[in-house]
Amino acid sequence: MKFKFKGLLLVVVILILAVALVGCGGTKDSGGGSTQPQEEPKEVKTIRISNGVNDKHPAYLSGLEFAKYLESKTDAFKVEVYHSGQLGDDRTAMEALQLGTLEMVLTSTSPLANFIPEYMIFDFPFLFENGEIADFVLDGPFGQQMLDKLPAQGLIGLGFNENGFRNLTNSKRAVASVKDLEGLKIRTMENKVHLDTWRALGANPTPMAFTELFTAMQQRTVDGQENPLITIELSKFYEVQDHVSITNHVYTPFVYLMSKIFWDGLSAEEQALIKEAAAYANDWQRKEIRKREANSLANLEANGMTITYLTDEARAEFQAAVKPVIEKYTAEVGEDLVAQLFEQIEKARQQ
Repeated sequence: MKFKFKGLLLVVVILILAVALVGCGGTKDSGGGSTQPQEEPKEVKTIRISNGVNDKHPAYLSGLEFAKYLESKTDAFKVEVYHSGQLGDDRTAMEALQLGTLEMVLTSTSPLANFIPEYMIFDFPFLFENGEIADFVLDGPFGQQMLDKLPAQGLIGLGFNENGFRNLTNSKRAVASVKDLEGLKIRTMENKVHLDTWRALGANPTPMAFTELFTAMQQRTVDGQENPLITIELSKFYEVQDHVSITNHVYTPFVYLMSKIFWDGLSAEEQALIKEAAAYANDWQRKEIRKREANSLANLEANGMTITYLTDEARAEFQAAVKPVIEKYTAEVGEDLVAQLFEQIEKARQQ
């Protein structure tokens, strides 16, 4: 009797364990069960944004705004923003986009001229009179026409934000006229329009990587450089430069670029969200950089720099000196494209 009872008890224990195991079986259903399958975890795509400015510049901060906006709309992306050329200089970063080894870069349009010669048009001197005219042109059909040239180079353009108007600094003398530029060694980007512009003005342009510039000015290898006011301030060029001239000689757009390889792997919904985030970041950045420009000028003056403004006569003299440069590169960029640009600029003036 004891053996029967023990045998019955063993059967009961086995049945209880079997029921428990079935209850803990999770999502697996071997045939006709009512259990629900678990959802597959969503793939989170990483977007790395590269740029060459430091972590105080509105262009870098615009990347953070892009990240904040996109990640608030979807959990499909994780955005990482890099500054100071941590992922390579602008050209290296653009080549990485083409290869699909990097997702995004925020860069000046100037390096794009190495890939698409028509982008030299944005380096023409004294093109835009103010930011509002630049916005009208870049956000309109002309800007879209330029963005449409990018996919053939493995790039997707997500709109323009701003680097700003470039101004001249130097350690030798105040520059108030073209004759004051004679013989000055001015660091420029490796850009043939910029080089020819400064030669036409009588200076001695010297191409150099931005990362080498501060030391070069400190050691008097070059006398000066040209950049937007906020870049001059944040780079502390006032420590090695005495004079700043408000020349506003070139307006430099920044452009958000994405790898076409990465873009083509996204759904239409994901692409739409990225465009939306970029539009938000572009608008935020333009407002921020313009708000801070006046403060930058005041800070440069407070740090001992002498500020020189061009008179209307001097500006006309500068423009006359560089006219042959515009004519030369109009032939290279295309007369029709240049005519379209100036037509849009005239429309903007009439708004």
